[in-house]
Amino acid sequence: MDILLVASAFNSLSQRVFAELSDRGHRVDVVLAAHGAEAVRAAVSESRPELIIAPMLKSALPDDVWLEHTCLIVHPGPPGDRGPSALDWAIAEDASHWGVTVLQAGAAMDAGDVWAAESFAVPPVGKSDLYRNEVSDAAMAAVLLAVQRYADGSFKPSSQNDPAIRVVWRDFFRQERRRIDWENDSTETVLRSLRAADSQPGVLDELLGREVFLHGGAPEDQLRGHPGDLLATRAGAVCRATRDGAVWILELRPRKSSGDPSPFRRPAAPVLASFPASPGTTTGSERPPRSGDRPAGLPEVTAPLELPSERKTWTDIRYRCRGDVGFLAFSFPGGAMSTSHCHRLLAAYRYALTRPTSVLVLGGSRDFFSNGIHLNVIEASADPAGESWANLNAMNDLVEAVLRTTDRLVVAALGGNAAAGGVMLALAADEVWCRDGVVLNPHYRRMGLYGSEYWTYSLPRRVGSETAQRLTTDAVPVSAASAARIGLVDRLVPASVREFPDEVERMAAALAAAPGLGRRIAVKAAARRTDEGRRPLAEYRRAELARMHTVFFDPHAPYHALRSAFVRKLPHGSARPLSTAGGQVAGGVR
Repeated sequence: MDILLVASAFNSLSQRVFAELSDRGHRVDVVLAAHGAEAVRAAVSESRPELIIAPMLKSALPDDVWLEHTCLIVHPGPPGDRGPSALDWAIAEDASHWGVTVLQAGAAMDAGDVWAAESFAVPPVGKSDLYRNEVSDAAMAAVLLAVQRYADGSFKPSSQNDPAIRVVWRDFFRQERRRIDWENDSTETVLRSLRAADSQPGVLDELLGREVFLHGGAPEDQLRGHPGDLLATRAGAVCRATRDGAVWILELRPRKSSGDPSPFRRPAAPVLASFPASPGTTTGSERPPRSGDRPAGLPEVTAPLELPSERKTWTDIRYRCRGDVGFLAFSFPGGAMSTSHCHRLLAAYRYALTRPTSVLVLGGSRDFFSNGIHLNVIEASADPAGESWANLNAMNDLVEAVLRTTDRLVVAALGGNAAAGGVMLALAADEVWCRDGVVLNPHYRRMGLYGSEYWTYSLPRRVGSETAQRLTTDAVPVSAASAARIGLVDRLVPASVREFPDEVERMAAALAAAPGLGRRIAVKAAARRTDEGRRPLAEYRRAELARMHTVFFDPHAPYHALRSAFVRKLPHGSARPLSTAGGQVAGGVR
């Protein structure tokens, strides 16, 4: 079937729908609604679709399009839910269960006939995490069912006028509703506000005399202070006191109207430290701000890598041992890894190598595995070219450490999506285990980059030179199933996001107990020596970095404009659709 996807952005769900429908033999084109109604009409005229699907749409389809074609809208709410902020309301109201509905486009928003619906339990996570996982799983199941029903031609959609469907209109969730009352709100109330606003639009607040949006939140079980006071920093996050405890705020976004030259999300502590001191400006504890990694006077309170299980605090890197298996878990907002992230993760990896285990698992938790270098931190730097170079070298150091590990088996366990250098970090491991439903983007071209992280070594040795060339040139998203089929992934893990960590632990224990593990490790070490003799890893790195250096330090290279547009969420790219037949991307894909 010829299917056209219309999306406001080619985001994680749009990419998954594209990849999984393509896997099933459909010819899929994509057009971005951000390019305007005429671009949508042109895409419809050019591709002549049998069915139009909108996986993520913030604006209405042109009337003539939905009147002349069957158009199915994916709404992140159960049947009867209507309004533009469905997930925000679900989290803010502490819903235990929620749903996704595929409905037919019509004159009234979210009021069309229901083609399919799926429900799911709501865990205590941020909106973006929920969207990329439970919502994505439910949406994909509903889309596949709706497409099958359309193909059958015998299904009669359910009208939302059915009295069994409870219709609820929920208004746009405005900042007035998100506002945190630090003096009176409990920790749980604060966390719910932060989770409902993550990653967009954030919670508008004031810190150090500046209006900022707060992004990300996690509880703290030990630090205490006067409500609203900043208490400490940790790995770029800041801890702030509540009425009955404290929370960690991971990222901040200065308000555009503040005049800040970098009004986009990035680690909280450096954002605060960048604010110039002004008379009467304090942290809430009478400490003046200053430039540097964090505001002056705030202590850096570290957390041990092997954090006791009973602790309820935030840390982005953890290590634990279970028998003969080590687990190094990491979770960075948006999957982006700054120079600092890479340095700290490398130090943790080296620590893990000192532990007496035969299997080491990287990742294994929910949401993003890694998306490579941190474009937001780079864009905010006084020297973006220099920071790009430092970040890439730090990422290379980490990947090289994994590639050179020969005394145990390393497993990359992907519970969430990965892209660019994050995919190459996974490919440096001996085995890649991937949750069914994950989407991989093993390429760099959309950001105007040649790529690094030893991809010219790791990718061809897994999928062959021809497929490696196709993946990096076509630069389209790859489903977990397709990744397994071409050798990019070793094992698919058919588990829900909630079940994935336990399943990985079970699989890792079985691997560590498998007969012949010692021989396999010895064979691995011998293969690494052979590969090094043929062409040293240093040569792959030198060749890749030479290409990247040219791009980073050329002020006219497309990378700089593409990076800036991506970070600042500005439209860029072609208006021509992305197609399984080899068309162009409709902008905005990393």
